[in-house]
Amino acid sequence: MTLLSTLNDDMKTAMRVKDKERLAVIRMLKASLQNEEIKVGHELNADEELTILSREMKQRRDSLTEFEKAGRDDLSEKVKVEIAIVEEYLPAQLTDEEIREIVKQAIAKTGATSAKEFGKVMSAVMPQVKGKADGNQVNAIVKELLQ
Repeated sequence: MTLLSTLNDDMKTAMRVKDKERLAVIRMLKASLQNEEIKVGHELNADEELTILSREMKQRRDSLTEFEKAGRDDLSEKVKVEIAIVEEYLPAQLTDEEIREIVKQAIAKTGATSAKEFGKVMSAVMPQVKGKADGNQVNAIVKELLQ
């Protein structure tokens, strides 16, 4: 079952139970996926769908940070609900320890010894954690372990 068909089923359910917030987020996710399909000209594979979901999650996390800085509790609460809904469609997130282990393996594999080789390590790590970890979190762990 593709993500789009899952979203369609969940959208119908949200309409039945009159869950407006969930319905709005699902519609937005569905629109993002459909726009990307039109853009690339073919049906999306699971990896491409994951990329779109990760992008949507990142946008919400960035918005949440900005709203909290501005003291907009009303908007930050709304975005927190959206984040929770988007998380349901993402794979289970990795813990800090799991990310740390992946980063250690990547450092050993690439032979990185200093912070100058940060990019090399990140390019080895990111495909492995795509959709399963926040990029900022991975970034911080890589910097920490290369110190």
